[in-house]
Parts: sequence; C-alpha cells; structure tokens
Amino acid sequence: MMGSFALQTVDTELTADSVEWCPLQGCRHLLACGTYQLRRPEDRPAGPQNKGGMEVEEPEVRLGRLFLYNFNDNNSIHPLVEVQRKDTSAILDMKWCHIPVGGHALLGLADASGSIQLLRLVEYEKSHVLEPLSSLALEEQCLALSLDWSTGKTGRAGDQPLKIISSDSTGQLHLLMVNETGPRLQKVASWQAHQFEAWIAAFNYWHTEIVYSGGDDGLLRGWDTRVPGKFLFTSKRHTMGVCSIQSSPHREHILATGSYDEHILLWDTRNMKQPLADTPVQGGVWRIKWHPFHHHLLLAACMHSGFKILNCQKAMEEKQEATVLTSHTLPDSLVYGADWSWLLFRSLQRAPSWSFPSNLGTKTADLKGASELPTPCHECIEDNDGEGHARPQSGMKPLTEGMRKNGTWLQATAVTTRDCGVNPEEADSAFSLLATCSFYDHVLHLWEWEGN
Repeated sequence: MMGSFALQTVDTELTADSVEWCPLQGCRHLLACGTYQLRRPEDRPAGPQNKGGMEVEEPEVRLGRLFLYNFNDNNSIHPLVEVQRKDTSAILDMKWCHIPVGGHALLGLADASGSIQLLRLVEYEKSHVLEPLSSLALEEQCLALSLDWSTGKTGRAGDQPLKIISSDSTGQLHLLMVNETGPRLQKVASWQAHQFEAWIAAFNYWHTEIVYSGGDDGLLRGWDTRVPGKFLFTSKRHTMGVCSIQSSPHREHILATGSYDEHILLWDTRNMKQPLADTPVQGGVWRIKWHPFHHHLLLAACMHSGFKILNCQKAMEEKQEATVLTSHTLPDSLVYGADWSWLLFRSLQRAPSWSFPSNLGTKTADLKGASELPTPCHECIEDNDGEGHARPQSGMKPLTEGMRKNGTWLQATAVTTRDCGVNPEEADSAFSLLATCSFYDHVLHLWEWEGN
C-alpha cells in the first residue's frame, strides 16, 4: 500500500513558497516556512497626497514572513505548533546548514531585497527561536532567488570551507564563504551565468568546488568555482526555464533537475550530454528534494500539478523513466515548497477520512515581474546517519496570493517519532513525514506518506 495522508493544514496568511525541516539531530522537530507576497499600489488604501493634491505613486512592495514551527507528536490534532513569526523581505528560498556552526543550527534565506541572510537557532524559554546573525547584499536592484550550502551530505572534511552558492534575478551566481568563527558572510566571486533570471544554483555535494545553475534562458550549466565565469558544460536538454537542481547526497554522480517544461531529468554528472532518465510530471518543477535516508526517493513540488514522490531506482540503474509513486494535486493552488522530515516514524494511526475545503479564492501576483536571545542550541550536534512554474504559456504569472483564512486538520493518534543517529533501517521505513506549501490558498500542509 502507498498513499499520502494530510495530517494538518496551517494558514500562512501570506502566500507560501518555501518549507524546510531542520536536518540537525536534536532539532529535527523544527520546521521553517517562508512566504512571498507582492503588494501592488492598487492593493493598498489611498496613500498620502502631495502639495499639488495628487497621490504620491508608491512602488510595488514584496513582503515576507518567516514562520518557525515545532512538531509535537503528543498533540494528535495540531502537531505543528507555531513558535515564532518574523516579518522580513519576501523570501524566495531558504536552506538549513547540515552541520552545526558555533554550536548552533543556521538557516540561510534568499530574499527579495537581494540579500542572503543567516539566522541562528537559539534556545529560549524551553523552545527555540531564530535570531539574525549576518546578512550580505548580493547586488543592487536584484532579487536573491536561491541558495545552497556546500554541506548537503554527511562527511565534510575538517579542512573543507563552509560555502554558499546563490543566484539572482539578473542571471548572476554568487559564491559566498562563511567565516565559522563569526560567523559572517564574505563574497568570494560573482559571475554572469544566464541571460535572464538564474532561478536556481546548487552544489555538487561530493565535489563542492563544482556548482550547477539553471536559468530562465532554459540552460543548465556546470561551473568550477576555482575558475569563476567559465562554464564546464551547457545543456539545452530542458526546453524551458530550469528552476530546480539537487545533487544526490547518497550517490556520488547522480544529479536531478526540474524545469518549467514539466519534466524531471536524472543525470550522471560524468556525462552531461544526455540524461539517464526523463520523467514527465505534468507541472513545472519548482523544487526537488532527495529523501534524507532512502536514496531512490525524490520529492517534487510541481506547481499546479501538486507534489509527487518518485522512485528513481530503475532510472539510476537501468536508465528507465522514474516511477511516480504518489501524485497529489491540491485544488486551486500552486505547490512551490516541499521537504522531507528527518524524523523517523515507528507507528502512525490515522482518522479514516479527510477532505479539502472547496471555497478557495484566487488572486494573481508576480515573481517573474520582480523578478531574541543568547543561549546556544546545545541539542544541535553533528549527524552520522546520512544526509537538501509550469509556465506552459509565456504570459502565465507564476506566484499568487490567496484568500483562504482557515485551515482544516486531520485528527491523528498514536504518533511516535524518533530523532536519533541510528540507521534508517532501524525505523519503520514504510512511513515518512513531509511538508508542502502552496500559493493561491497560502497554506502549509503536513503529510504522512506510507510507501512499501
């Protein structure tokens, strides 16, 4: 039996586009969600007038809010509990660092002000909060669109520097170094990578001097950061903008990419002329995430096609199309964010039914057009158990803002999770916990997935 079961929905108020579970042992019950809201002048009340009696024109504003949730398995009805919200510039992407830095978990944000922000997780009144640590502006007049840490898999060498790769709306890539004693951000290099928006940038986790990028020009490119600006390869295999890339943390030469063209490609990085497999998913692939424990499972946020879970075993070994194990389309929404939890399930029982409300309103917004507290998190210790728009028409606007006000929950009982460093085989491998977030309805969804 395989299937996905919604455990909870949470109204994020602003449109949600990024969701990330903390990968660090002792902190895996924490989930961060980022939002993006484009507020146009016509969306605001009448503004101030100048001396001539004319209204002062105001620019579009991109608003954001960062939420931090605690997953409480003792709360069977509302297991996700909000512990912090923080207003910020609109968030386009975020990632947790996979190793503690200075005894803390770090969360990196890419925002609409064109900056990369670092926040550290600290303990406060028997809970956790994120506090600002460092920020670096990439360029003037740009949006930071994505970021990735060089620590996407377990086993970083002691002398390996901690790096971030980011991309922006002008098509540039930016290599940043994180000073771990600070920590603070330092720009190492920037270069023009794409003609239009560089939607995504990602490390090769096995060889972190190598990075990959995807842009609105439809190109997938590889780069050696030791020679910035000189690409290793250019692939035109995707037929539309490339917006998701992730190196496998489990298998050295495996790379997954996704595009507005509604296809997920798997590659052997030793031969980037042709992909190992090409899988259509009926939706633009905004984010893809390898499972933290099971090397063959890939989670995809497919915009209007919802989210999908793919079995890539035969694709990697026999060059066959990946098998879609679960496909869950959400009504009147675009799924932009998706991530696996690192918590291990022992057992989970569910109520027999659940349904989505049907009265979801919609209103279009636009990404393309824009294109506190001193104690460290002592629980965050290094891991040892393994490893993180369909645009069918050029006029389609990819991001949206919704009208939904209330969430709906599925009652769940007898949840038992583990946050430990044991091998995943010691847990019930049939169960996984994941989260998605979506536009139109501005909703964060918590799911249980049951596979073979």
